[in-house]
Amino acid sequence: MKILEVTNVDFSLYQFLLPLMRGLKAQGHEVIGVCAEGDLLTKVRQEGFDIQTVPFIRSYAPIGQIKALWAIYKIIKQEKPDIVHAHMPISGFLTRLAAFFCGTPIIAYTCHGYLFNQAGQGVKSWIRRGLSFALEWSAGQITDLYMTVSAEEAKDAKKLRIHSQPVYIGNGRDPVKFAPDSTIRSAIRLEIGIDDDKTVFLIVSRLVRHKGYPELLAAFMALAARNMNIELWIVGERLSSDHGHALDRAFDTAKEKLGDQLRLWGYRDDIDQLMKAADVFVLPSHFEGLPMSIVEAMLSELPVISTAIRGPREQVEHKKTGLLVPAGSVQELAKAMAWMIEYSKERQAMGRLGRQRGVACFTEEQQLQKAMRTLLPH
Repeated sequence: MKILEVTNVDFSLYQFLLPLMRGLKAQGHEVIGVCAEGDLLTKVRQEGFDIQTVPFIRSYAPIGQIKALWAIYKIIKQEKPDIVHAHMPISGFLTRLAAFFCGTPIIAYTCHGYLFNQAGQGVKSWIRRGLSFALEWSAGQITDLYMTVSAEEAKDAKKLRIHSQPVYIGNGRDPVKFAPDSTIRSAIRLEIGIDDDKTVFLIVSRLVRHKGYPELLAAFMALAARNMNIELWIVGERLSSDHGHALDRAFDTAKEKLGDQLRLWGYRDDIDQLMKAADVFVLPSHFEGLPMSIVEAMLSELPVISTAIRGPREQVEHKKTGLLVPAGSVQELAKAMAWMIEYSKERQAMGRLGRQRGVACFTEEQQLQKAMRTLLPH
């Protein structure tokens, strides 16, 4: 079968779709990746995948969306795939619409988070959420196979009649690659000059506001003012397609105050190695699907501090594998981080339980098998 795997940007294709593309290719299917052009596509093309590009944009700008719709329509019309599998809200809507007009035999979609579940107040927020729901609902009516990475959003899809038979497939990573290793931990810490007693907090995410960076920086600065034996490692970058206020000024201010206690690693391909050297993973997001970074942290035996929102609250068992705090609360986030500093043995026990839960519920093989069984039911 010929299968088109379509998402918005190269980061998404490389980080989330590539394992599925490999799995489908290994079963003998022809797999074509489609997304906006980007540097990470070089690595995917080097594996022998045909990658075609569409000028997807992550906003509701009508002219840009019409251009993207026409581009994906032309690709589907030319390739005549048996299955079009779309991902992400806006690119997923456009792709399913184009596939419907092209008469594609099977239209599939994986929901990585509903934009209408984003918190926000004011008229603009309600308009965005209403538009998001309208797009999700209308595209759901022409979708044959509907998957979600979050169990809660599978329930939402059914309750809101977006789709009558949503399938929860989850998210997963390789538990061999993401695993604790004391030798690597010591080597990395020795290389960068920090001792084993220092508590390292790690966050891996795009540098955008809704990941909770303002709260995280404020909470960490409050802790650092009275505890010098801690560090915060930030791994990630701001994508060119990200919108909203840039956080450069916030990071610059924090760096001035924290000095060597704050390490900005940028984009990294060795996240699994850095997780082996850290002590606590933190992700104080306002909105998520089912964060892959939390899966990676759990498998790496790191206790997790996150927010009690859709996605993280499915992954983190409060007071067992980590701590959940209200989104947007600097005070509660700081309290959770302070607890992790003070109770090192307890946090390590949380990490071990998190690893057990990750292996049981969130491995790449489990996710791929669910996804492929849904995509290829016969």
